[in-house]
Amino acid sequence: MAKLFGTDGPRGIAVTDLTCELAMQTGRAAALVLAKKDGGKTRILVGKDTRLSSDALEAAVCAGICSVGADAELLGTVPTPAVTYLIGAHGADGGIMISGSHNSAEYNGLKLFSAKGCKLMEEAEEEIERLVLTAPEEIKLKSHDKVGRIIHGEEAAEEYIKHIKELTGADLSGMKVALDCANGCAASTAEKLFTALGAETIVIADKPDGTNINRECGSTNVHRLMEVVIGNGCDCGLAFDGDADRCIAVDEKGELVDGDRQLAIFARYMKEKGTLFKDTAVVTAGSTLGFRRYASDHGIKLVSSGAGTRYVLERMLEGGYKLGGEPDGHIIFLDDSGTGDGQLAGVRLLSIMKEKGSPLSGLSGDMPRYPQVRLNVKIHPHYKELWKNEKDITELIDSFGKELGDEGRLVIRESGKEPIVRILIEGADFGRINDMAVEIAQTIKDTCAYKV
Repeated sequence: MAKLFGTDGPRGIAVTDLTCELAMQTGRAAALVLAKKDGGKTRILVGKDTRLSSDALEAAVCAGICSVGADAELLGTVPTPAVTYLIGAHGADGGIMISGSHNSAEYNGLKLFSAKGCKLMEEAEEEIERLVLTAPEEIKLKSHDKVGRIIHGEEAAEEYIKHIKELTGADLSGMKVALDCANGCAASTAEKLFTALGAETIVIADKPDGTNINRECGSTNVHRLMEVVIGNGCDCGLAFDGDADRCIAVDEKGELVDGDRQLAIFARYMKEKGTLFKDTAVVTAGSTLGFRRYASDHGIKLVSSGAGTRYVLERMLEGGYKLGGEPDGHIIFLDDSGTGDGQLAGVRLLSIMKEKGSPLSGLSGDMPRYPQVRLNVKIHPHYKELWKNEKDITELIDSFGKELGDEGRLVIRESGKEPIVRILIEGADFGRINDMAVEIAQTIKDTCAYKV
């Protein structure tokens, strides 16, 4: 959705871009679209991350929900997957998570979920967008005794921790793990969860102050975690993002274990156990060549979806597949959750290590690594979608694709929300693929950056 919904709901600079007025209108529209079909009282769960702006947006969202006659149940600061789980556990009609995910503190966003705990289908998003942006007069406000209530939940984080414990049945005694909570939602759950499962924990970035979420920590910046793992002799390290729906791991040697390497471990393990439906995992175009080669070598089939967890989930639901994810650490276990869950993935990773008696470095040690270059090119909005028709660009991409052949990979795609073309090239020769990426980027820039 170009105007309100991208791949993950409305986002922007909090209060000035993603305004309180927009949040309130989104709350109103979401409550109406998610309303009970039998006319009963609608209830929407609302969670938030640790950003300073989350309180203001929470108040606005709840005002919107209540103003159309629905109840808003406040969960407090909890991970996004806690919201999706509690929707079902509490018999709610949907949920809204207020979070800017992996972005810095000035950003925020709204993630909307259905009564099934999954991101909304496109039809529901389109209706919410229509009500907010083009037909606000159709939103009928309630008064007198028809106004909704705000319900204050008190044990949401504890309910989520109990759920993961019961779901996994994990015993992590004897294991030592470093946890990077990104000064975000995991600060309220991760240490309690992994300690309760028997692990010895060392925790960093667990003191959110409203402004330090994801600052030099978390899944997008694991350098400190690497040092902590090596310095303390940990079995592994786990880094979450701001709302803890993704996890990036660090092995006992301080080496990165991204989402693709985790998917390799989970897919191979599930295939061995007979639980990987059709021996297939769902991935995006961003998955690495090394992972694709690893999957082929181990009899694991891959099905591709669009970029973003909502598209991974849609493809999983369409095909009945049980495992999917992205290189950034979003891992979906469909039988257990309708969204990525960083802490669930972390528990499962440690459980496999313990069961196999293997260090993390050994679980996917034969997965090849290829150099990778990523560049983003900003284009004039006029050229959105149209850049694909420019002969200079298409001929250059075709030429490099033929040169790489089976020994490399080239993915050029447009961002779902911004006028940006993303370039990804993999191959054995870093210098050559870097030259390719720079030449493609410059050609796109020369052709599409300023001309109209």
